[in-house]
Amino acid sequence: MTIDFHNPDYYTNRELSWFDFNFRCLEEARDKNNPLLERLRFLGITQSNVDEFFSVRVASVAKLVDVNYDKPDAAGMTPREQLIAIHEKAHQQVSQQYSTLKRSLLPLLADINVHLLRPEDLTPKQTEYIEKYFNDELYPALTPMAVDTSRPFPFIGSNTLNIALRVNKRGHTTEQQFATLQVPDVFSRVVSLPDAENDFILLDDIIKQYIGRLFINYDVQEAATYRVLRDMDLDVADEDTSDLLKEVQQQLKQREHGPVMRLEVAKKMSKKLRHKLAESLDVPEFAVYDIPGPIDLTFCNEMAKKVTGHDDLNYPPFKSYQNPALDSHHNIFDTIRQRDYIMQHPYDSFNPVTELIHQAAIDPDVLAIKMTLYRVSGNSPIIKDLGTAAENGKQVTVLLEVKARFDEEHNVHWARTLEKKGCHVIYGLMGLKTHCKLALVVRREEDGIRRYMHMGTGNYNDVTARFYTDLSLLTANTEMGIDASNIFNMLSGFSEPPYFHLLHISPNGIRDFLTEKIHNEIKNAKAGLSAHIWMKMNSLSDADMIAELYEASAAGVKVDLLVRGICCLNVGIKGVSENITVHSIVGRFLEHSRIYCFENQGDEQVYLSSADLMTRNLNRRVELLFPVMQPDTRERVITIFKTLWADNVKTRCLLPDGVYKHVGHRGTEPHNAQREFIRGAEIKVMADQEARAKDLEASSHQFQPLMSPHNQPEPFSDENKED
Repeated sequence: MTIDFHNPDYYTNRELSWFDFNFRCLEEARDKNNPLLERLRFLGITQSNVDEFFSVRVASVAKLVDVNYDKPDAAGMTPREQLIAIHEKAHQQVSQQYSTLKRSLLPLLADINVHLLRPEDLTPKQTEYIEKYFNDELYPALTPMAVDTSRPFPFIGSNTLNIALRVNKRGHTTEQQFATLQVPDVFSRVVSLPDAENDFILLDDIIKQYIGRLFINYDVQEAATYRVLRDMDLDVADEDTSDLLKEVQQQLKQREHGPVMRLEVAKKMSKKLRHKLAESLDVPEFAVYDIPGPIDLTFCNEMAKKVTGHDDLNYPPFKSYQNPALDSHHNIFDTIRQRDYIMQHPYDSFNPVTELIHQAAIDPDVLAIKMTLYRVSGNSPIIKDLGTAAENGKQVTVLLEVKARFDEEHNVHWARTLEKKGCHVIYGLMGLKTHCKLALVVRREEDGIRRYMHMGTGNYNDVTARFYTDLSLLTANTEMGIDASNIFNMLSGFSEPPYFHLLHISPNGIRDFLTEKIHNEIKNAKAGLSAHIWMKMNSLSDADMIAELYEASAAGVKVDLLVRGICCLNVGIKGVSENITVHSIVGRFLEHSRIYCFENQGDEQVYLSSADLMTRNLNRRVELLFPVMQPDTRERVITIFKTLWADNVKTRCLLPDGVYKHVGHRGTEPHNAQREFIRGAEIKVMADQEARAKDLEASSHQFQPLMSPHNQPEPFSDENKED
């Protein structure tokens, strides 16, 4: 019997699977084993996740509904059905978020004398403080906007906090009028109060307490907070524009005025005010959210940062391991020329990556540096060193993706900065986003030209490298170097190499290569040989790749998948996915690395990639997949995967009913993979420190002056100048 591996019953809708992921984040806010302030941060993370989801993904679905597009997705849901289901899930999640805040986190914080207060809860001294703060700081910055026949409803920016008001002229109680006021985002949302170490109040509560002072000779009947999330998806038709940079800048201006995807209003807001907002902002009822608490929970992260005297309620700090051979005291090119290096961030320091670019910028033997940049930090050392390299006369070529979502404006700025320094900057490719992570350094050496490379699964961002888990490869492999040169020639000019030696790129190349590897495991399974596939990624949503994995499972291939976020594959389908197991880890660090491994009859083949198994990554982005070939580095990646797979503390396992359930460790030893990696890094740091201490001790004995302690010269006497 032929199995239709594309049967819609075998798939989960992508958007609904995303809600399952965000609920796993919410579970971390509820987990009593997490430090309390970290639980508060996780609650804030669930809000920022929702905000981006509505501004991009829900906006995309809404556009399809607007044009009456009714083709179902892989799970058989039309865009209209998806939109309705999304809002149903989102309303449920709001209830869960605020239940977590009010019933769990705030009471626990109160137990340790950390309070989020309302104006009526304040001491006289605190009341005096917020009144003075309002008069001296806030009042001059506030701008009430009246709405009447001569003044239309003002534009409300996406993700801004606002206060809607009903007012009437004093003595005219029946003639109510409407006004709105934006809460200025130049002030901290969480305000620390005097009279107690950890008493806080929200900025919007202060403003509402004294808002009547903005309406002289008027009475405020109602003041309630609200917020909108707009369509913020950038739609750059770069195949139709001759200047991508200008087009992106123009689209950024237009994006701010996209249609409203979600309207959040205070639950206590009157029906009259609620209706006024929904009508003025053109929001359907199902997209209006009654919020039973402070709107916009991202304030939780700010509050957690301001709590003092409770360091024990944060994750304990740890120091990343810095391989001495890759630090600034060594010539990094001499080091990489000897062997490949795998680094696992944040447990391994990101410094060697920035050090590679830094040394390349000042090394007189370096001829050229070529890099792809997708997201960089606000004070990126890599950007500075690329500028220095260009000023030092080196050929510097940077593909800086100006279409990187929500980093567009940031990247436009860096593109201009690099151009002024003399770098050749490519802003992206027509119709594609360049998402691969590749750096190539070309160096003249005694035996000829040599290429040094960094390839990774994560961005060249020294800040996110501290809390995103990613893998990096440093290598001088000749064949990879030739491939890397060909990739940059494709990106910067007109070149179509007939083949690559070891590297694989998307569009299409990664899909074809992984499909070939899956089919090889299927062939081995059918021949009665052991067959196993290990994969780790952020998201799995491409229907064709899922169908390939279903086919492998049906043939007897064991498939182990670590999928942090979206997973449209279903497990436990008889004859289809009985050999597939899906784990998801949500913990202290964001699991961001992509690993693709194949048993290959006992000779394991290991690959790392910038690409998830999503249609956009495989079809519409420039992505990179590269092998890990050196035996010890290959074994390390396999060990990393196995350690993650053995996690029974932060792992949820996907069940046949679509529910994610904690693996659990009752009766067994608990294994928290991220903690084990931290411990491994700490052990290496301590071992390195001990080795250095022994070296210093040996060196001090070796050069001990031949004199007694009593007649040694003073440390800075003239006799020691030569030293």
